[in-house]
Amino acid sequence: MDLETCLDTFLSHCRIEKGLADNTVESYGRDLSRFIHALIEDGVTQADDVADMHILRHLVALSKDGMAIRSQARHLTAMRMLFRFLQKEKVIRDNPCLDVELPKIPKTLPSYLELHEVEALLKAPDISKPRGLRDAAMLEVLYGTGLRVSELCNLVAEDVELERGFLITRGKGNKERVVPLGEPALNAIRAYIDGDGRSYFLKGETSPFLFLSRGTKAMTRQGFWKNLKRYARDAGISKDISPHKLRHSFATHLVERGADLRAVQAMLGHADLSTTEIYTHVNRERLKSIYSTHHPRAS
Repeated sequence: MDLETCLDTFLSHCRIEKGLADNTVESYGRDLSRFIHALIEDGVTQADDVADMHILRHLVALSKDGMAIRSQARHLTAMRMLFRFLQKEKVIRDNPCLDVELPKIPKTLPSYLELHEVEALLKAPDISKPRGLRDAAMLEVLYGTGLRVSELCNLVAEDVELERGFLITRGKGNKERVVPLGEPALNAIRAYIDGDGRSYFLKGETSPFLFLSRGTKAMTRQGFWKNLKRYARDAGISKDISPHKLRHSFATHLVERGADLRAVQAMLGHADLSTTEIYTHVNRERLKSIYSTHHPRAS
């Protein structure tokens, strides 16, 4: 089977059968298209003709182009998934990625906001206006639940149980999870729904989405990110801000206060506990910093 057909089949499998998010599928498509284009330029057009030397040659080319190890690892992950799929479908006999490894990526501790910074950020929207009501609710839900920004923007109104205090979200691989909602988030959502917030955007129409932008369309990730940066600036936060930083803040503040790591894993939707364990390292580093700053015998 030719490589371009293989790629189309693989991406359809990711989207339809595995239920991966559009952004993930698009990322695989970009990375693999670059790889396949390089192979075709080398005269390799059939999947069965790809060998480990082609994988290594492509990684070397990415490195020479100045690509970071983390981004190279992402490319290799996409290639591994492609050839594992092709091998399973009996399109190829041997997997050319099997013995290809990258240098270990050093783990970096996630950056997060201090509690006073979060509080300033949450107070930034002007809740006397419909947009402020919406944005205040979005910020409270994001920090109060640790949702990914795509999960926040795609949140369906009927999946929010205000009386019972939880929401249902669908994360990576379309996996469903239940996340509790605290009183501040519940109150902010009620104010947005019961006040002039959501109705202002609906203008008499209907929409399944909770957080709306124009008309009945869901708020976009890009639109929310832009709003978040503005509110951070208004709150006097000098740190670089992103929706994911609020997710990190949610998890860090929970672990700092003694939350069970398994519970944090479940709320974040991490498939592997080792992914969540990074927040225990954040907590240790914070404790060391506090000790170094305040203990008279620290230095």
